[in-house]
Amino acid sequence: MSNDSDIVYFSKQEKIYPRSVKGRYRTLRWLAMAALLGIYYAVPWLRWDRGPHVPDQAVLIDMPSRRAYFFNIEIWPQEVYLLAGLLVLAAIGLFFVTSLFGRVWCGYACPQTVWTDLFIAVERFLQGDRNTQMRRDKGPWTFEKVWKKTATHIVWIIIALCTGGAWVFYFNDAPTLFDQIRHFDVSPVAGGWILGLTASTYFMAGFAREQVCTYACPYARFQSAMFDPDTLIISYDRERGEPRGKHKLGQSWEGRGHCIDCTQCVIVCPAGIDIREGLQMECIACGLCVDACNDVMDRMTLPRGLIRYDTENNYQARKEGRPVEKPLRLLRPRTIYYTLILTVVGAVTLYALVTRTKVELHALHDRNPLYVKLSDGSIRNAYTVKILNKTHQDRSFSLSVGGMAVRETKIVSSGDIDPRNIGVLADSVGQFRVMLTADRQDSPRKEIEITATENNGALSAGSGTVFMSGEEK
Repeated sequence: MSNDSDIVYFSKQEKIYPRSVKGRYRTLRWLAMAALLGIYYAVPWLRWDRGPHVPDQAVLIDMPSRRAYFFNIEIWPQEVYLLAGLLVLAAIGLFFVTSLFGRVWCGYACPQTVWTDLFIAVERFLQGDRNTQMRRDKGPWTFEKVWKKTATHIVWIIIALCTGGAWVFYFNDAPTLFDQIRHFDVSPVAGGWILGLTASTYFMAGFAREQVCTYACPYARFQSAMFDPDTLIISYDRERGEPRGKHKLGQSWEGRGHCIDCTQCVIVCPAGIDIREGLQMECIACGLCVDACNDVMDRMTLPRGLIRYDTENNYQARKEGRPVEKPLRLLRPRTIYYTLILTVVGAVTLYALVTRTKVELHALHDRNPLYVKLSDGSIRNAYTVKILNKTHQDRSFSLSVGGMAVRETKIVSSGDIDPRNIGVLADSVGQFRVMLTADRQDSPRKEIEITATENNGALSAGSGTVFMSGEEK
């Protein structure tokens, strides 16, 4: 009978020391890392001429001005639906890719994966490969151990600092902010974000690593819902590999599998799992176990592919002796559904982007009071009218009212503003309090439209609203 004191309810997370490996998928990961990091660090420095008095940074989210600039596209807060459309496209696109290639995003493009892979590369370069690191960590603290670990953490902090700084560059003019950083003259807000992102990158890529994917990331929990029997996943050919066992040169393969139980697939795995036990939540489909196993098969003069990207349907076909289909079948119900959704959402978003106007008008009727009856029997309604001038030039507009005859249109302000000559500055919103006076209408609620038309120009915008009379005539 066991003693409760012998039961371990919690154990410390053991550090994973993935061994370096060479192969097709390792090379692909290096290329993906270089491309993604290059884009991330370089994009804030790209310039895009939009004219005077407008930021010339190609990609900029200007929070003080409430604008988002993406090359030739300028998004205002009123156009947040465009961002919503892009986010939906990104989500469905991720689901589509996952249904085809499994967790290829996790293995090659996820920021956690990319920066963790970079941190591991730095650690390996300065401290040596797996066995060297393990021996040093178990040994006493020596001068070599101190300086190599110190150098590793210094480089990690530099990378993390560049990462945090680059992210903040997307929200500020990059050259200006870089000059402020260089002279230690950064605003508290920008400095706080840089330090916070530096600390999070340093912690997650340097220490948490695979634990972020396993315990913090929700994608690992629900990604299997996007799989089907034709999804490419990392798989171990159990029919070919079992029974496994050690093998000596010259021994016969009769009555045994091709897996020699060398555990190289486990040693190179950044998540520390054994893919031979089947697909697991921790697997990020990076393919390093495939490279390691293929290298062993080459040395054993055996066919490659004991561990490979394959589908469940193909595995079952081989097991049952049926013909194997192509590794990747594009046309199937799941991919068709995703394609239709992507097409519809993409078309709607593109239409909204192409048909967006350079001027918008929004009219909000005052609720208290709804109307005022004047001494001559006429009715006056008040409105808050906002004119959005999305162009980069100052504009002049005339206000007009459609749907009924108006006695007087008056703009209430500290100075005189002629309704026929309303000035709105470039890239700004003009807000005006407008009074409309008209005869009492036939119905207590009259549908009208307030329109702003550019003087000496072709731009115009309107907004539907109501004129309240309060009683039948």
